[in-house]
Amino acid sequence: MNDLFGPAPALEPIPMIDADVTFMHGFYRQPHTGFLLQALLREIAWRQETIRLWDKEYLQPRLSAWYGDAGARYTYSGSTFEPHAWTETLMGIKEDIEALSGHRFNSVLCNLYRNERDSVSWHSDNEAEFGEQPVIASLSLGETRVFKLRHKRRKDQKRIALELTDGSLLIMAGATQQHWQHAVEKERGPCGPRINLTFRNIVLPRAAIIRATP
Repeated sequence: MNDLFGPAPALEPIPMIDADVTFMHGFYRQPHTGFLLQALLREIAWRQETIRLWDKEYLQPRLSAWYGDAGARYTYSGSTFEPHAWTETLMGIKEDIEALSGHRFNSVLCNLYRNERDSVSWHSDNEAEFGEQPVIASLSLGETRVFKLRHKRRKDQKRIALELTDGSLLIMAGATQQHWQHAVEKERGPCGPRINLTFRNIVLPRAAIIRATP
């Protein structure tokens, strides 16, 4: 981790029922966050994917790319994505997050929010490939955006809004994806680019695990 200005603060729990969410500002710090942002803007194979909703196709309001170990396929909205091979930058970030969190990841979804009009709608990361209680580590670089969470059934639970600042790290674990949805909605005012990296662990088929074992 970047320690130019002393040790990074610890992950702090966010008080939520039916969830295990921790957060920290300053996992990476300037100027290192700026270097990482520019490297990822250059290196990642960004593209605007389509999603299928109610038998219609729409362009996603952001750019994205899927990276990971061989065989770590990801199916979303009727499309299956084969992973690009890890870049040196992504691998370094992955290893830093693994060292802090104690969790291991074999894939990452890269999202580029180009401006205030880019967003991601309400959803849960509960696809079968992630297992029953997935751990998702979300690193933000660039412009601050508001990350919102809402309980799927408990109307008495207030929505939560977190400012995902440059270099911040959010980890969702346990039953979070079963009970909560999250979103990054459009901003009303001008907003610069933000990259979000969500590291995940795809549960690989047993045959793929055997082939990958040396």
